[in-house]
Amino acid sequence: PMHAYLVLLLALVPAQGFVPPTPFVNKPSVLRAVDDKTEVREYFNSEGFNRWNKIYSESDEVNSVQLDIRTGHDQTIQKILNWVKADDDMSGKTVCDCGCGVGSLAIPLAQMGAEVSASDISDAMSSEAARRAEELGVKNANFYTSDLESVEGNYDTVTCVDVAIHYPTEQMTGMIEHLCSLSDRRVIFSFAPKTWWFVGLKKIGELFPGPSKTTRAYLHPEEDVRRALEAAGFKIQREEFTGTNFYFSKLLEATKA
Repeated sequence: PMHAYLVLLLALVPAQGFVPPTPFVNKPSVLRAVDDKTEVREYFNSEGFNRWNKIYSESDEVNSVQLDIRTGHDQTIQKILNWVKADDDMSGKTVCDCGCGVGSLAIPLAQMGAEVSASDISDAMSSEAARRAEELGVKNANFYTSDLESVEGNYDTVTCVDVAIHYPTEQMTGMIEHLCSLSDRRVIFSFAPKTWWFVGLKKIGELFPGPSKTTRAYLHPEEDVRRALEAAGFKIQREEFTGTNFYFSKLLEATKA
């Protein structure tokens, strides 16, 4: 059934390389955090890279589910670009894209004139992003391999899109706190919302084993994400929800209060 397939996306939604960094976790959660981190790194450096590199491209070598996920992700990226375009000129503005994947957001932001620093825990992903940027003649974006806790600096805008599905909710506060610490003005963040409907779908999806279920998938209560952003000193300004048959993502923009 269509809805049964929907939850399988929870194991497929692109985390784009970041999982809970150890410094943010309580002792009982350290082992799971390390396990998640190892799983994601290994997955997106091997089978996961091959799968998602095709999804995040114009390749015809995708099935209908993957094509639908591509459409949903593209819609989320476009919503962010629309926000940015509506606000101001990005020329010379600094952007930090955490979990950049193959550069789906970082490259267009650089093409808009921003100075972009983009990282991913997967060397395969960040290398592919750098290759795509070079192919397009983009010179104002730097792509490198890093986990979240190692990202440093201060930026006008910090983005973290379709990454949180690999962060357990109890570690969400620390993750968002770190992202906000990098931002001088704005944070753009997306996550798969935890509702009774999506929780039910996820439980059904767990009954269908498959090779795509390589990493853990986490839904997050929207109120917890909002509370974490506010606790870090940021106020939510805009929000969007993207939902297709096999992709769903809540997008929040928050600015420093």
